[in-house]
Amino acid sequence: MDLDYCYIQHPINESIVKSIKEYVECYNVNIYNETTKKGVLRNIITGVGFNTGDVMVILVTKTKELPFENKLVEILRKNVLGLKSVVHNVNNKVTNIIFGEKTKVIFGSEKIEEQIGDLKFNISAQSFFQINTIQTKVLYEKVLEFADLKGLENVFDLYCGTGSISLFLARKAKKVYGVEIVEKAVHDAKENATLNQIANAEFYVGEAGKTVENLYRKGITADVVIVDPPRRGCDQKLLDIIVNMNPEKIVYVSCNPATLARDLAYLNEKSYKAIEVQPVDLFPHTSHVETLIKLRRKNR
Repeated sequence: MDLDYCYIQHPINESIVKSIKEYVECYNVNIYNETTKKGVLRNIITGVGFNTGDVMVILVTKTKELPFENKLVEILRKNVLGLKSVVHNVNNKVTNIIFGEKTKVIFGSEKIEEQIGDLKFNISAQSFFQINTIQTKVLYEKVLEFADLKGLENVFDLYCGTGSISLFLARKAKKVYGVEIVEKAVHDAKENATLNQIANAEFYVGEAGKTVENLYRKGITADVVIVDPPRRGCDQKLLDIIVNMNPEKIVYVSCNPATLARDLAYLNEKSYKAIEVQPVDLFPHTSHVETLIKLRRKNR
């Protein structure tokens, strides 16, 4: 749909969309057609540091080459204030997954920087990071409150992305173990720990269930578990391992009330009771909401 303005996204996106429209029209770049599976440009993703002003523009194409990429960079640099990175990603598969495997920086740096509270984060193109960083600070402070750490706890942060929640928790915990399946995000998480001079956080690449199982077999257990899964929620295998590990508290961060309800019902059967709920509106003017649940182990 050819829109000139969107009231619920960051205003910088208007300059980005306008610039890419200019590029598409000037250089006859075909838009990918979901029906015919033909065309070049599939998706545009933007990353904006609310607190730093850094801007990243990511273009996903079906083709290996991005036509006239130097001209595109010229147009974006002319029109987009704070442009720090332009990235080209190739996705030639028939799928609704946004990113393909091949990513190349065509202008600027590989990452942009954002700051939440007094922590700094370097974020690359395919690393998950909450888009509304103003409300993300509210979210993370609530996670910290629900975790109620005393400095003696081992914490597992599952689906940890670039380690943002992990690093918030690490300053109050004995040790934090972050697990994330996206290798690039784990690389960012380790870099962010170094950037913020946090030495008591370790990060592992892998599927959450298998990785936690391996840690558990090595004798590494958690007093508090944080889960922040994608919309599909947690796998039952992971929930089983968490229950067997028997942490005192679980903090569940959810972007999908349906899978949250499913997982809470299962955890309730397995001796964990939800004792506090806090929604956080990360997506104003939409039907979506982030929800935090604090669960405590029932007395047996």
